[in-house]
Order: sequence, then structure tokens, then C-alpha cells
Amino acid sequence: MSQNTRELYFVGYTRIFMAVVLAALSALALLPFLYMAYLSLTQSSTLSLQWKPADLGLENYRRVLIHFHFFRYLENSIIASGLACALNAIISAMAAYGFAKKQFTGKRTLFFLYIVTLMVPSQATLIPQFMLIRELNMLNTYIGLVLPVINAFGVFLLRQFMKEVPDELLAAADIDGSGEIRKFMSIVLPLLRPAIVALTIFTFITTWNDFIWPLVITTDQGMRTLPLALSILKGNYTTNYGLVMAGSLLTFLPPFLLYQVLQRQFIQGIALSGIKG
Repeated sequence: MSQNTRELYFVGYTRIFMAVVLAALSALALLPFLYMAYLSLTQSSTLSLQWKPADLGLENYRRVLIHFHFFRYLENSIIASGLACALNAIISAMAAYGFAKKQFTGKRTLFFLYIVTLMVPSQATLIPQFMLIRELNMLNTYIGLVLPVINAFGVFLLRQFMKEVPDELLAAADIDGSGEIRKFMSIVLPLLRPAIVALTIFTFITTWNDFIWPLVITTDQGMRTLPLALSILKGNYTTNYGLVMAGSLLTFLPPFLLYQVLQRQFIQGIALSGIKG
């Protein structure tokens, strides 16, 4: 057997081995979701795995959708997450444009101080934020739910991408007599689209899964978001884990579907923004 033939066999076996390993890891990653889906079809009060096809049914989903006021909580989560994505994208894009393409005194120092805020744990600012929102009369409001989500991370992410935008494009727009608003809307935002998509996914998932802040800021049951409302499904003495898993699965689907739709733009935005390294 020639050297080239042995090399081809080695490459082929290596690819087969890697495919088997990746398939096994993928199956292992899917197991918790399959377990959650199976348990959501049962009326189990324990987390044990017992295969009883006769006991499977959609009763838990019916109870969640009809008796749990699921669509009210879903509406709150969608509005809060959508508002957070829009505000974070707009504010972060404008700030990133200023930090990346404008010259002003103290720019580097201000950006450094802004980024340092990312080192402060959210738990440390929870009480001051609550007091501020209360003084602004924003308790039990959507704007109160989303304000803490707007932070320096979005500015950092978009600024990394903004630095790659050619200055010649902006200079050409200045020669054509374009104002700052027109340059920002017609040139900067279209070029920032992959990074904005990545930021949107980060913001949506963060807002959608947030539990502590909605728990603090909402006293009206009608303003609860889905993760917070799921706590209602747990009983004081016994818990129907099938019911909890049904609610958890329905809560998990929207961000998962959003990521699937925007997956390509998300990967492109992360790769081009420089955050990967």
C-alpha cells in the first residue's frame, strides 16, 4: 500500500471518528431537552424517569395555555424583550459611533470608565436601580423592566465592529453634504447590521430569561414575565413537574426560534466584531 493511500485511509477514518464523536456529543446535549419534553407529557410529582406510554398526554399544555394566563405573560415578555432590543440597539449604536468615529477631549478615558461598569455585579446595583425606578414612577411598567438591560456591553460590541467601517465612506458623505443623522441612518446602520443582530439576540435572551429584576420591579401580577410567572406552577407542598416542564418548554421556544432564524447573521456579527479574540 502506497504512502498516499495510507494517508487517504487515515484522513477518512479520522473524519468518521470525528463525525461519531460529534454525533455522540450532540445526542448528549439533546438529552436534557428530550427529558424535559417527555416529562411535560406526564403528571409526575418526581423527577424520576419511568417510561409509561399510557400516561402520556397533553393535559399539562392545556392547563398552562388556558388556566395559567400564559398568553398574558407571553405578551409581557415579548413587549419587554422587543423594547429592550430596540432601545439597546439604538442607544448602543449611537454611542459606538461617537466613540469610534468622533474626536473629542477625554474620549479614551470616558470609554474606559464606561467599560469598567461591566465589572460591577448586577446584584450590587439592584437596590439603587429599584430606588431610581421607584422615584421615576416606573414600577410595573415596560420601560422600568428594560432600562437596566441597556449597558456598556452593547457599546463595546458595536464599537469593535464600527472601527472596521472605512473612514473614507464617511468622508465621502461629508463631501456630498450629508448631515450626521443621514450618515448614521444611511451608512453606519446598514454596515452595522450583523453586529446589531448579534446584540439583539444577546439582549433578547438576557431580557427574556431575567428573573430577579422583574421580581423586584413588578408588584402587579398582570405585569409578570414568563420566567417569573413559572414560579406559580410550583406548589407549596407538592409540585407537578410535568406541568412545570410544560411551561418551561413553552418559555424556551421563542428565544430558540429567534436564534435559529438569525443564526447566520449572529455568527457573522460575532466574528467581525472582534469579540471572539
